[in-house]
Amino acid sequence: MTALDAADRLVAATRAGRLEPTEEPRAEALALAVAANLPVLIWGEPGIGKSATLLQLAAGLGLPMETVIASVHEPSDFAGLPIVGDSPATDGVPMAPPDWAVRLARTGSGLIFFDELSSAPPAVQAALLRVVLERRVGSLRLPEPIRIVAAANPPASAADGWHLAPPLANRFVHLPWAHDPRTVARGLAGTWPAVTVPVVRPERAGAALARARGALAGFLTARPGLTHHLPADAESRGGAWPSPRTWEMVLRLLTFHYSARTGREALALAVAGAVGPGAGLEFVTYLENLDLPDPERVLADPAAFTLPERGDRQLAFLTAVISAVRADVTRPRWEAGWVVLEKAVAAGVPDVAARAAADLAALREPGWPVPATVEAFAEVLSLSGLLPG
Repeated sequence: MTALDAADRLVAATRAGRLEPTEEPRAEALALAVAANLPVLIWGEPGIGKSATLLQLAAGLGLPMETVIASVHEPSDFAGLPIVGDSPATDGVPMAPPDWAVRLARTGSGLIFFDELSSAPPAVQAALLRVVLERRVGSLRLPEPIRIVAAANPPASAADGWHLAPPLANRFVHLPWAHDPRTVARGLAGTWPAVTVPVVRPERAGAALARARGALAGFLTARPGLTHHLPADAESRGGAWPSPRTWEMVLRLLTFHYSARTGREALALAVAGAVGPGAGLEFVTYLENLDLPDPERVLADPAAFTLPERGDRQLAFLTAVISAVRADVTRPRWEAGWVVLEKAVAAGVPDVAARAAADLAALREPGWPVPATVEAFAEVLSLSGLLPG
């Protein structure tokens, strides 16, 4: 026993504590995005517990965590260092990855934490693009289950801070982080909030994806100007803004939200973190007023539903129904989809149903009879060649 053994035990005692479940929207939004395997960037002042939250999240997921301080690395640390072999003209020159990437690839899963991202110079940020987008570090491809989380201080409080380059910023879900004095006080008393990982329900997955596809199709049809909007100022371009890439992130977030039934406030934070606060608020408000029928219930009894009145809701509903059929294509479900489209034609909106008809026709298996409803879409389908005449 050394003179410091008792001191080390006391240090360990000051770090010990228990965790309790809590409804903290920021932590829930972080867990939602990580569960959906979307790169997350946490923005907050130094010393407010970003790293501690991620350690707890990794422990809750049962994943190893590798911390990489982005600001002290060179571009070659992410692009890889060239290793010349015996036959470079024949075999090429592989780019050797760093040790942390090799450890994660060997494990097959884990969480990479890129800290101090806003202190990394533009050349390092450019090298990180491939890691975040393609999961490649040098010549090594990281396994798909590996999650990517980064943290950054606002440029004003970061050491030698930089605004994020728009291509890198547009690849993250941005979450603002702040401390709650009451949470800190309770934590220092020995009880910290637990980061709850959302549990995906497999039985809800098909319907969840169908609802999410329908909602996004309806919203972007009604608000096409929000499909892509690059902000004018450098600070905003270094945050969240709408693009086809970030709307695809929203699709995944919404699907996981419907499947795991996470909180609405957490979803709103995550959506705003993907497409920006303006577009995010519009979309979440749209969702609250959408109130679409469950596509699975409609397919089970297609004669009993009522088509929504608004055009964007009609498109959202029909997209959700076709997506549900696509998730589990059987002849009864396919035929039920045509009953739904027949109601849309009878309601006087064949133009809205025409796109859905082409998608539904593409799901037909050889030998299935052509329903009479197809006659309403004869011109569209004959041009596509999806159904026989």
